[in-house]
Amino acid sequence: MARVPAVEHGVGADRLARRHALGGRHALGGRHVLLLCFGHALFALCGYAAHQGVDVVSAVRELFGYPAVAAAFAGTALLTAVGVSSARAVRRRVSHETWRGVHLLVYLAASLAFGHQLAGPDLALAGWFWALAHATVAVLLLRYRAVVPVRQALRHALRVGEVRVEGPGVVSVVVYGERLAELRAEPGQFLRWRFLQRRLWHTALPFSLSAPVRGHALRITVKALGGHSRRIRRLRPGTRVIATGPFGALTAARRTRPKVLLIAGGVGITPMRALFETLPGGPGEITLLYRAGAEEHPVLRSELEAIAAERQAGLHYLLGSSDAAYDPLAPQALLALVPDLAEHDVYLCGPPGMAEATQSALLRAGVPAGRIHSECFSF
Repeated sequence: MARVPAVEHGVGADRLARRHALGGRHALGGRHVLLLCFGHALFALCGYAAHQGVDVVSAVRELFGYPAVAAAFAGTALLTAVGVSSARAVRRRVSHETWRGVHLLVYLAASLAFGHQLAGPDLALAGWFWALAHATVAVLLLRYRAVVPVRQALRHALRVGEVRVEGPGVVSVVVYGERLAELRAEPGQFLRWRFLQRRLWHTALPFSLSAPVRGHALRITVKALGGHSRRIRRLRPGTRVIATGPFGALTAARRTRPKVLLIAGGVGITPMRALFETLPGGPGEITLLYRAGAEEHPVLRSELEAIAAERQAGLHYLLGSSDAAYDPLAPQALLALVPDLAEHDVYLCGPPGMAEATQSALLRAGVPAGRIHSECFSF
């Protein structure tokens, strides 16, 4: 999660996040990292008690006399707090800002635990390994989470140009800057945006480009899904911006077939809109399906319709409640809209539940797994 561009572009940020989450999420259910930490502590304690010939309580008191071990215990407690806050039942009840603040305790937890990894008899080789591993991660984090964002901010001088209302709870933010071609930001990708305005500066959130880079302008389209995204509508023109990236692998490079189907769910339309405009293709070779709830206003509708008319591309709105008896993204429904579906590359972006169900439907409709290129986002 150090945001190394080669890894993010090759694997995809959403896949990296899911694999990262396997380590620490659901602490109460005993996921991998915490189970290993607890198991290590238990076996080390029992081994120490047996070696010293004392009971477990006495062994605990003696071990806490070693500063490195006491620090490691504190680090494990912090790591447990992070794991608990990331459990689904807890995560749904706290804001992104609160969760992120707790999540940053991982850095402190790792620092506290580092000392005891170098302690103990006959651990010279292991000590070198741990030192090298920590140093590698620290350098990557420092470079790609601190040095690169600051360097990009100075080089591109990004500032908010305007904020436009696109619909209920949805705004587009146009950001102006210098030498934007050097970012090499492609349609379908996202950047992590930090707006240097009160109550916004402390958090960087990922938002996809909702239009291709044009001259000195970048554009993102944001739906109010939390406290941070709701505050974006109050951005003032001239506000400085730090944007890191681009990230994401949902680009034209994934394409393998002449025909392409784009499927967007909710605010997942933002990267699809940029791809809808820019993917090469003749009349009838590009089709966009836009899934939204009955109460949702289709975002960027006039732009989508203008692009469809200009390119002679297919555009279908699939509106309605997700619990309706008819599923517009079921295999039969997809085949009715796109009869030669199996001959298409499919780009898919939407909430996790929708993306997973749609991917399953595409497979049942005969689309090979290698032609389904997806990126999901979490609210």
